Amino acid sequence: MHALFAETALLPETGWAKNVRVTVNEAGWIETVEAGSTPFASDEILRDCLLLPAPANLHSHAFQRAMAGMGETRGQGESDSFWTWRALMYRFLQTLDPDQVEAIAAMVYVEMLEAGYAAVGEFHYLHHAPDGRHYANIAEMSTRIAAAAHATGIGMTLLPVLYCQGGIDGRPLSGGQARFGCDMAHFANLFERASEAMSMLADDSTVGIAPHSLRAVPQDVLKDAVALQFGPIHIHIAEQVAEVEEIEAATGSRPVRRLLDSLPVDARWCAIHATHMTAEETDDLARSGAVAGLCPITEANLGDGIFDGRRFIEADGRFGIGSDSNVRIALAEELRTLEYSQRYRDRARIVLAEDGLSTGRSLYEAALAGGAQALGRQSGRLAPDFHADMVAVDVDGFALTDTIGDAGLDGWIFAGDDRAVRHVWSAGRPVVRDGRHRDRSTIEARYRHVLNELREVM
Repeated sequence: MHALFAETALLPETGWAKNVRVTVNEAGWIETVEAGSTPFASDEILRDCLLLPAPANLHSHAFQRAMAGMGETRGQGESDSFWTWRALMYRFLQTLDPDQVEAIAAMVYVEMLEAGYAAVGEFHYLHHAPDGRHYANIAEMSTRIAAAAHATGIGMTLLPVLYCQGGIDGRPLSGGQARFGCDMAHFANLFERASEAMSMLADDSTVGIAPHSLRAVPQDVLKDAVALQFGPIHIHIAEQVAEVEEIEAATGSRPVRRLLDSLPVDARWCAIHATHMTAEETDDLARSGAVAGLCPITEANLGDGIFDGRRFIEADGRFGIGSDSNVRIALAEELRTLEYSQRYRDRARIVLAEDGLSTGRSLYEAALAGGAQALGRQSGRLAPDFHADMVAVDVDGFALTDTIGDAGLDGWIFAGDDRAVRHVWSAGRPVVRDGRHRDRSTIEARYRHVLNELREVM
């Protein structure tokens, strides 16, 4: 049994509380939470910081971290877009081997933990060798992702990706897509072997599935995949205007409408991006109970567009945040970018908070709940019978008022950055101390070695 004593903590029913004692059992579950308490001699005492539930990062493509910054040179005589960036990404992934992917993923998870995330949903589609050949273990790459999670202590929901075709018209995979491809029989085998790899991790790990998108998975195969298991289901949906137009031209329905009309979308689902929706689609997705998986930094970097956050929230929609391409891993900045995108569009302030409520706290608590739901993880609350996913944040430099209350949280999200993160626990595992991951030096050295290898071949 381990106990923390925090001068200030955010609790689910009462809100901000003073002198909070949290006990965590050996399995990483919170057992007791007592406000107005006094510390025991053996307690770990947290001073001058806020103790918060730590959010889950619901959408990551870990390998893309190593190409961050590569897509920022304007092409000659062409219009740069998501699709030109995707072509670059396909060329980049041709060089990656399993050892390199594991090293990159481990560094990504270190950075996520240091940013304040306690868990991640890895939307993992890099399955095969560059020529499309299956490794001896078809889930070799998934096994490497699991190894990176084990090395870093991050909570993991692995989401093996089903990717069958090159477009909604059924054209074959080409180029870099060969590394993604599986028919349903191969995918079922991959899923089983990935689940075996994940079973070696701590009990807070889990496995879901990720049909890549409506353009990459035929309708009948999508239905078979959804029936494969009962965990989280994540899918890319309506990220780009060209994607919406392609699917509507081929099927007569926009992608979100087609998804909602053809499958029993419910709380297991996470609709990644869902950027380009009609008002009716926005309302209906909210009513389905699915989580909208928003990735504000990546969506800004790739020019995706702006999610209609205000309407979605007014329809009681649930959202969480992810770092997607991992071009920048920054928890506070993801939330800030989400709110600022709404302000840019609406030429307004305080868009995603209810009347009289703090924007930072509104965003943070929504991301806690949505991320936990999307990952199938019992987290997001400092309460008994929840995983001890916790983050201690030093907000003293951001607030003119006492740090109990919302001012400190608003200050961190809108005036600070992730240097304010002091300590992080993932299911009770102490993974970050004084802002630094426990094994950063070793993991970073391996990552830098991989970067040097990649520079020689790119």
